[in-house]
Amino acid sequence: MDVLGWIIVIALFVVGMAGAIYPILPGVVAIYLGLFVYGWFFTFGHYNVWFWIIQTLILIVLFIADYAVNAWGVKKLGGSKASVWGSTIGLIIGPFALPPFGLIIGPFIGALIGEMMAGSPPGKSVKVGLGSVLGLFSSIVVKIILQLAMIIIFFIWIF
Repeated sequence: MDVLGWIIVIALFVVGMAGAIYPILPGVVAIYLGLFVYGWFFTFGHYNVWFWIIQTLILIVLFIADYAVNAWGVKKLGGSKASVWGSTIGLIIGPFALPPFGLIIGPFIGALIGEMMAGSPPGKSVKVGLGSVLGLFSSIVVKIILQLAMIIIFFIWIF
């Protein structure tokens, strides 16, 4: 049973890290669930209130940052709400419509279309689309760092 527990925990951590790059995967939620799976299979005795406060704060920061950093990239280069929405829609649809490049092209095209629908000239729309890609890459870096921190904290806490 121990082996099964570790397989599930590690699989959830791997899915979580993949979710930092591929937005359709649950990301931080999978890692957080892995913490509970460890408790269910082994013991919750390794955890204390500070463990849960730290992990939950990271979870909340990641939820906020996931949207905010991407929107920041669009807004930084003068994007409208329409381009933020377009970028978000492109981020969700892109990987399915244009694998494997849809992760980059989707938000770019979404922001570009959103900004053009808002009435901006093509030059500005392209600039905003590039901002969405900048925001996406920034968001990925933040997610990787914080999700790795969650996993490292977990292993430090249990050992």
